[in-house]
Amino acid sequence: MKLYLICGEPSGDLHSSNLIKAIKTLKPETQFRCWAGDETLKTGAEVVKHIRDLAFMGFVEVIANLPTILKNISFCKADILAYKPDALVLVDYPGFNLRIAKWAKEQGIKVIYYISPQVWAWKESRVKSIKQVVDKMLVILPFEKEFYAKWDYHVSFVGHPLLDVVKDFHPKEVIRKTEKPLVALLPGSRQMEITKMLGIMLETTKMNPQFDYVLAASSTLPDEVFNEARNLPNIQIVKGQTYSVLAQADAALVTSGTATLETALFQVPEVVCYKGNVISYFIARSLIKIKYISLVNLILDRPLVTELIQHHLTPQKLSKELNLLFDETTRSKMKQGYVELKAMLGNEGASARAAKEIIEFL
Repeated sequence: MKLYLICGEPSGDLHSSNLIKAIKTLKPETQFRCWAGDETLKTGAEVVKHIRDLAFMGFVEVIANLPTILKNISFCKADILAYKPDALVLVDYPGFNLRIAKWAKEQGIKVIYYISPQVWAWKESRVKSIKQVVDKMLVILPFEKEFYAKWDYHVSFVGHPLLDVVKDFHPKEVIRKTEKPLVALLPGSRQMEITKMLGIMLETTKMNPQFDYVLAASSTLPDEVFNEARNLPNIQIVKGQTYSVLAQADAALVTSGTATLETALFQVPEVVCYKGNVISYFIARSLIKIKYISLVNLILDRPLVTELIQHHLTPQKLSKELNLLFDETTRSKMKQGYVELKAMLGNEGASARAAKEIIEFL
């Protein structure tokens, strides 16, 4: 069996690698050609395009990089045709993957989508086109199966793969250096978002010398992206070990994304942060119809963790919320909410269930 797999971000790379390992356990002879990252490389799969070259976010940023994106799409189509896979496995990364899905369907290639596009957040009508081009949809959030059912589209809920990742994780090194409380800084995995987020987080650290800080730097980004944090007091930079950081942190400042859920599964009280290009933000605000931006609050359908978005994200406000994370009542309430959140995500074994669904489908 030959599968062509496409993901475009670190979180997708992590889930792709675990999916590949699960498929190989059930069907060892399966071959993979991928758009992915370092985690997928470790599985022995062939990676033809690395995710470090794919991380574009925001409406304005996408337009600015449109020539590169169009070139990638053309290359991808030609590469799929040359590889002749039994199916295309798409992992999240909807802006790119839905275009490829439509084209693949026209070529008669079977399309499997793992980790649904967030159509429930904006432009629900996209479900109509997804139904036409995706042969098998595997979802990981508990409310997505019911959402798709409203559109008469049967999808399979396999549970969230992060449950297994967190359960099986063991810290690689000791992060804590002193007796001070340790605060994790997670500014994001894309250079564009780090440019907006890191400065605000660092100003917050200067206002709160009573804590030690560790910056969890993405392994896919060059060291100079984090130069602003070097030589600041009470800050250490740890690259490619986000889970080791979270396993030992007492609190966290987290850029909105999968990291908000990862932080919750490690039972770390957090403040969720987001700031983007002004034009992109106002376009998104006019289109997106959800109450919250963090996965934690979205899944629970209530504001368990504080979200500081756009102009509300200032060092002063972030400092205030950070200190609240060390209030015992706040910490207890948040950790109780995290227990409820974990129960809602389904049982462990999501990657194995997804692999079984894919093999049975094919």
